[in-house]
Amino acid sequence: MTVPIATYRLQFRNGMTFDKAITLIDHWRALGISHLYASPIFAATEGSTHGYDVTDPNAFDVALGGREGFDRLSAALKAADIGLILDIVPNHMAASLENHWWRSVVEWGEQSPYAHYYDIDWSRPLTIAELGKSFDEALDDAEIEIRLDEVAGNLALGYYESNIPLHPSSYSAVLDGAPGTLGAKISALAASASAQEDEAFHHTMQTLVTGSSESDRKALSSFLAGLPVERVKAAHDAQAFRLVHWKTAASDLSYRRFFEVAGLAGLRVEAPDVFDAAHRLVLELVKDGTVDGLRIDHVDGLADPVGYLKTLRDAVGPDVYLVVEKIIEEDERVPASWPIAGTTGYEFIAALAHLFVDSAQAKTLDAAYADFAGSKDYAAILTDAKQLMLDRNFEGEIKRLVALAGSSVGEAYDAKALEQALKALITAFPVYRTYGTRDALGEDDREILDGAAEEAARTLSGDSREALDAIVAVLSGATEGDAFEFRSRFQQVTGPIMAKAMEDTAFYRYHRLLALNEVGGNPAEAEMSIAHFHAAMQRRAAEQPHAITTTSTHDTKRGEDARARLYAISEAPDVWAKAVARWHDMNAHLIQTLADGPAPELAVEWALYQALAGAWEETSATPDAEVLEAFKERFSAYVEKMLREAKERSDWSEVDEDYENAVQAFAAGLLSPDNKTFLNDFLETVQPFAEAGFVNGLTQTLVKMTAPGVPDVYQGSERADFSLVDPDNRRMPDYPAMARLLESADGFLFDTTALASGQAKVALTAGLIAARRASPDLFQDGDYRALEVSGEGSDSVVAYARRVGDAAAIVIAPCKVLALLEKGALERAFDAIEVSLPEDLADRSYRNVLQGGTVDAGLALHMRNISGAPYILLITE
Repeated sequence: MTVPIATYRLQFRNGMTFDKAITLIDHWRALGISHLYASPIFAATEGSTHGYDVTDPNAFDVALGGREGFDRLSAALKAADIGLILDIVPNHMAASLENHWWRSVVEWGEQSPYAHYYDIDWSRPLTIAELGKSFDEALDDAEIEIRLDEVAGNLALGYYESNIPLHPSSYSAVLDGAPGTLGAKISALAASASAQEDEAFHHTMQTLVTGSSESDRKALSSFLAGLPVERVKAAHDAQAFRLVHWKTAASDLSYRRFFEVAGLAGLRVEAPDVFDAAHRLVLELVKDGTVDGLRIDHVDGLADPVGYLKTLRDAVGPDVYLVVEKIIEEDERVPASWPIAGTTGYEFIAALAHLFVDSAQAKTLDAAYADFAGSKDYAAILTDAKQLMLDRNFEGEIKRLVALAGSSVGEAYDAKALEQALKALITAFPVYRTYGTRDALGEDDREILDGAAEEAARTLSGDSREALDAIVAVLSGATEGDAFEFRSRFQQVTGPIMAKAMEDTAFYRYHRLLALNEVGGNPAEAEMSIAHFHAAMQRRAAEQPHAITTTSTHDTKRGEDARARLYAISEAPDVWAKAVARWHDMNAHLIQTLADGPAPELAVEWALYQALAGAWEETSATPDAEVLEAFKERFSAYVEKMLREAKERSDWSEVDEDYENAVQAFAAGLLSPDNKTFLNDFLETVQPFAEAGFVNGLTQTLVKMTAPGVPDVYQGSERADFSLVDPDNRRMPDYPAMARLLESADGFLFDTTALASGQAKVALTAGLIAARRASPDLFQDGDYRALEVSGEGSDSVVAYARRVGDAAAIVIAPCKVLALLEKGALERAFDAIEVSLPEDLADRSYRNVLQGGTVDAGLALHMRNISGAPYILLITE
């Protein structure tokens, strides 16, 4: 397998096209990037900002430049010796009429050749959750009519801009009594139409309609628009679909969706013909050498991840680099049977936090947050969020599971007992999912299931308790028929419930330290240590040494440098708590009292101050009004998302405008140029945290580039990334400014100007990638060894070595430096530090990669003797 040196994640769309990407190749070469790691580039819904709503997996998006644009980019990458990794989406496609496969299913129902492509429950009509009210209400309000869709060549149910195609078999009833001859001709044509030849049918109908006189077309359109409500309703009832209120999607959708997004329909790639159809183009690109690697989006959504990955590996061969988007919880492992390089690296971000968070002061921070916000503990918040998902957001999925459970365990248990047992089991699930197939669960999965069942049992009694045992028995053993479908559906639903409960609900309710509210992490983790980080890296080196190591993605809750700054709050919780109390008093006039309480409430106010502290890029002086206004616009979008994802006083489906307006006014007031007392105090307080954040950010970069795995540079983060959650983190970076910084950098600088401008980080990134290029085997396959650190300040230093054969690297970097910075220059703070070396690393000469020169090492390294401390990378000569 070809392992990248370093990847560069580029977000296409939002101004980024294939031709625009070509202009960045020189920048990537200057950084030393080996592979472009592209977001989805295949055809997606019009105006898509991310590309995960694929409409055609076998066509390049014309908005990006189409096939010709892609070929230009591919050729330019080849000429620059830069490889290409594509992000593919096998789990779902857009449930949109722009998607030909889906349109066919809507029009023809089970007769469509694509009906089995999607995970649809065909025991009932296909639900299309598009209406703003019930169908009958929309019909009565004259929002629905039957139309002649001349562009598509069919009759359709019209709802505002949408034209939902009717099954041709219903045309004759609709057109009965139509004036002139056009209606009769269409009816005759429709009588012989078939789903297998629908393109020919629509083309012939287009020809028929456009060949008719304008007066005939107008007469037919007027007839259709004037049809009585009863006939329109009858036509709707004759279809394979039902138009329903979008709010019913959570309780009554007839197809598997991605998470809770009705606009993304689950694909059945476990079916061989569906796999082939969905991967035709990408496999061509792999086989002709255009594409070197693939990122598999949301692998946990698939019915059979291991089966899919083995099929994909067989199709692409042994040399193609494969990684999966997979969230690993705590001590969970990627299944050893998966033929992949590893994950996309969320767990690496969680491990990094252990370097920067001061656990010794965790209780102080806990108490300060509880005293101010009076919040529940995180475990209770997560449980509440899971129960909300089970009862409301995934009500339909739970109904289906209950029905399948009844078929699988027999008739001994009623639906209520099965529902209670399933909800308790899912609530207790500690990971996203298990990976059972038709055979019994693997040992690790069985342990997870048994642990969850034991915890669930404590909350159940009587029939529900017995039902739990029956459910666990089915999930644990070999399965066929309904039992296999039950296991598959159960495994496909636990992941989305965990994701939505944790990442998109609990993380927006629990605000103690926002830096820890990150995908794959534990916001309430109490015991965090450098030793834990070392253990995680040793495991990573053994289990997935070629996985991606990342510090920012398009899905992280905030940019890596914002996170690096906020970690420092854990080192001075009293300072932060006193500051929040002051700011609360300063801004009390901005808080509004509503019927259901103050807006913002105290927990949200605490969160807003932290979010501001992380995202405020330049903290040395108050920006002018124009800069404040631009930042206010970005921050307002974040506030909206924060409030709605929390699902406490507002929600995406039930927006409380009074509450949101009040909180938005508070946030705007914080950023008003007139609020000088607060702004000056805020920036003065944040400045020491920002200085510590610069140090943490460079350590993050040094560790990412030298720890086990393939380092990824998320677009723009080579300079500094203080972004907020998406869509803020998908903005176009200032590439010319970054290129100028890199071009003018003369070695690795650690002065205030270089830190603030981002030049230090750009130069460090390029220098470290160059080191990886010079010693690829060392960093790709070297083992990982924690090194013993002693002397005053040793708690603020992380040191480790990589070793393969005779080649070795030693990495030393600062962490938890807030108090040290307050005492003076960081370089002098570590003069007393010694790093002990094992015999096979001692008595050798090393090249000082960052500052130049050589270092002769004995049984210990004395940092006072090494040029360039506190950031040290030594590689054997």
